[in-house]
Amino acid sequence: MSNIDASKANAGCVGPSSEEAGRAAACAGCPNAAACASGAGRTIDETPAIVRARLANVRHKIVVLSGKGGVGKSTVACQVAFALAAKGHAVGLLDVDICGPSVPRMLGLTGRGVHRSSTGWSPVFVDSKGELGVMSVGFLLPDNDNAVIWRAPRKNGLIKQFLTEVDWGDLDFLVIDTPPGTSDEQITIATYLKLADVSGAIVVTTPQEISMQDVRKELNFCAKSKLPVLGVVENMATVRTPLTDVRFIDKRTGNDDTPAIQERLAEFLQTHDVCVDAFVPPDKNAGPEAMAKAFRVPYLGALPLDPELTKACEAGVYFADATPNSPAAKPFQKALDAILAALPPRPVPGDDNDDDGEIEK
Repeated sequence: MSNIDASKANAGCVGPSSEEAGRAAACAGCPNAAACASGAGRTIDETPAIVRARLANVRHKIVVLSGKGGVGKSTVACQVAFALAAKGHAVGLLDVDICGPSVPRMLGLTGRGVHRSSTGWSPVFVDSKGELGVMSVGFLLPDNDNAVIWRAPRKNGLIKQFLTEVDWGDLDFLVIDTPPGTSDEQITIATYLKLADVSGAIVVTTPQEISMQDVRKELNFCAKSKLPVLGVVENMATVRTPLTDVRFIDKRTGNDDTPAIQERLAEFLQTHDVCVDAFVPPDKNAGPEAMAKAFRVPYLGALPLDPELTKACEAGVYFADATPNSPAAKPFQKALDAILAALPPRPVPGDDNDDDGEIEK
């Protein structure tokens, strides 16, 4: 399939492995039509072997999943990648949310493009140090507002290209951000990464049952596809913000009483750095921690809905660097430590001396 470029396929692509490939009405004008019609896409699929070879020098491959959209999956993926790079690790972040690529914005890379070299597509790096490389369909779009209206075969084709043609080099971690649900994209990712020694999945949820009912399906998907689960992250578990940032509104009149109340609190605030925690705990037998226990997977911790974290994602920066004392900083570090502790051991690539049993994470 080397002569078939999935990124240039028509929107109605039937897929290079289809019997109608290259001959269907949707193939008219597609630059891949001749190659597909020749049967190039119906040959023995060598993709698994190519993916395994391409990712051989990546120690840990972490997939970030959720059955529900809008739970902060991309936020977790980006901030985990930022945090690992800040620790000095060589990190890659692959965004395979083809129809909703938010990673470029969250990493401050909007407007950047992808370059192809003799060794494959080159990742876009967050800074000159080259510790965090990124690949996303967002880099391939003419502008940020362009809608990606692709059928499953074309989306899967691009995911395969990302897995087989991006030249990551030697990485300590590859974090993979996925779209919500259990559709073709997740099946493609799970199928190929299992054969490339995937470390496991971080499953993200919010505490509401409307989220967890879909996340249970995701956990069942992981079990059926034999994709290891590193654990569950409970995101937006509470709304936590410094008291100085709170506005006080009179419920009866709608008036903003903030100045008057802060004046009365001024002396207290000079000696206390406190947060307001608006929290409605779920039933102890029905929340994300109980769900993780029921599926026999680790519970990695709870992250608050922190305005500072939201601002960092908008600005494309690592929030723990920008605001180390923000309400989410310590819970995030605790969750990151739990993720690292859950990783299966992997030897350092190229190190044939396993006698000491030392494992590098």
